[in-house]
Amino acid sequence: MSTKERAGLAVLALPTALLGLDVTVLYLTMPSLAADLAPTGTEVLWIMDAYGFLIAGFLITMGTLGDRIGRRRLLMIGSACFGVVSVVAAFAPSAGVLIGARAALGIAAATLMPSTLALISTMIPDPARRAVAIGGWVTAFALGMAAGPVVGGLLVEHFWWGAAFLVAVPIVVVVLLVGPKVLPEHHAPRSGRIDMVSVVLSLLALLPVVYAVKHVAESGFGLSTVVPLVAGVVFGTLFVRRQRRQDDPLLDVDLFAGRTFSAALGVMVVGLTGVGGVMLLVTQYLQQIAALPPLRAGALMGPPALAMFVAAIATPLVARRIRPAYVAAAVLALSTVGYLLLATVDGTDDVVPVVAGFASVYLSLGTIAALGTDLVVGAAPPERAGAASALSETVQELGLALGVAILGSVAAATYRAAVPADAAGPVRDSLAGAISNAGSLPETALRQAKEAAISGLNVAALVAGIGVLVLAVLAAVALRHVGTYKSRAS
Repeated sequence: MSTKERAGLAVLALPTALLGLDVTVLYLTMPSLAADLAPTGTEVLWIMDAYGFLIAGFLITMGTLGDRIGRRRLLMIGSACFGVVSVVAAFAPSAGVLIGARAALGIAAATLMPSTLALISTMIPDPARRAVAIGGWVTAFALGMAAGPVVGGLLVEHFWWGAAFLVAVPIVVVVLLVGPKVLPEHHAPRSGRIDMVSVVLSLLALLPVVYAVKHVAESGFGLSTVVPLVAGVVFGTLFVRRQRRQDDPLLDVDLFAGRTFSAALGVMVVGLTGVGGVMLLVTQYLQQIAALPPLRAGALMGPPALAMFVAAIATPLVARRIRPAYVAAAVLALSTVGYLLLATVDGTDDVVPVVAGFASVYLSLGTIAALGTDLVVGAAPPERAGAASALSETVQELGLALGVAILGSVAAATYRAAVPADAAGPVRDSLAGAISNAGSLPETALRQAKEAAISGLNVAALVAGIGVLVLAVLAAVALRHVGTYKSRAS
C-alpha cells in the first residue's frame, strides 16, 4: 500500500469516526441541553431521532448521486455542509432550530457514509486489501460511537452542550484541505440526471418504516406503527416498479439478483437485529439497574468496542484463507456465548458478566459489518459502488432499528409479566417510570421493578441468541459459494 493510499484511508477514517460520534454524543449532553432549551417531550424525541431518520432516508439517493457527480466531490460538499450545520446546532437558540439542524446533519451525513466507503473500493480494487480497509472503516465508525458518550460528558462538564457539535469543525477542515490531495475522483461513465420522483418515493418508502420500527417497542402494534409500515410497503412497491422502468435508475434493483449481494444483505440485517436490541438493553442495565454514573457507564463500553475493533480488523485477514461463510458462521456461533451470559444475569451488580457478554456480542458486529459490507460492495459493478455502499448502510440502520423494536418489545412484555399485579402504576409501566417516581415509592417496589427489567434482559438475550445461532447455520449455507479473498484476488 502506497503512502498516498494510507493517507487517503486516514482522511476517510476521520468523517467516518465523526459520523459514529454524532450518533451517540447526545446521550450524556441531553440533560444540560434540556435545561437550557426546555424542549417538550416530543421535541426531545425529535432531537434524538431526526439525525438517524434523515440518514436512513437519504442514503440511497446520496450513494447514487456520488456515483454520478463524483464520490470525492460529494464527500467535499457533504463535509462542508456538515461543518456549517454543526456550528448552527452548537449555538441553536431553541429546540426547533436544533431539530432542524439535526435533520440537516442527517442529510449531510448521508452524503459522507456512502462516499467514504465507495472511495475505498475505488482506491483499493484488490479484494483482500479492500476487505482489510473496510474493516478499518467499520472500526472507525464503531470507535466514534463508543467515544460519543464519553466525549459528550467531558465537554458538557468543562464547557456547554453545544461544544459536542463543534468537534466536527476541525475534522471537516482537515478533510477539506487534505482530501483533494490524497483521494481519487471517480464517477460512473454514464451520468444521467437524478429522477426526483424516485427520490421522493424512496423517502416515502424508508422514512415511515424507520419511524415505525423505532417506536414499536414504545407504542406497540397500533395505528401509530401499523399505518407507517403499510405506507412504507406501498411506496416501496411503487419505487421498485419505477426503477424497473428507468433506463438509469436511482437504484438498480437488478443488484438483488446477485446471490452474494442478497445473501450478504440478509445476514447483515438479521445479525444486526440482535446487536441493536442488546445494545439498548445493556445500556439500560448499566444506567438504570446498576445505577452507574453516565461517564462510568460510557467507559464500560470500551471493552466491547475493543472486541469489535479486533473482529473488524482480524476477520478480513482470516478470510484470505478461510471462506467468508465459515468465518461469519464461526464468529456468530461464538457470539452466542455472550447472549447466554446476558440471559443468565440475575442481579443489579452483575456488571462484569454484562460487559463481557456484550463484548462477545460485539465480536459478531465487527465481523458482520466488515465481511458483509465488503461482499456487498465487491458484488456490485464499480460504477454502482456508491449505490451498493448506501444499500449496505441502509440495511445496517434498519437492522439496528429492528433490534430495538423486536427485542425491546420482548423485554417490555417480559417486564410487565414479571411485575407484581398490585404494583403501583409507574412501576407497571416501565423501569424508567419506577425510577422517576422512586421518591414516592417503597424501596421494595423499585427492587421489584429492577428484577422485572433483568428478567426482560434475560428473555430478550435468549431469543436473540437462538436467532443468531440459526443465522450462523444459514450464513454458512448461503455464502458457501464465495471463495477466499486470496482465491478471488488471484
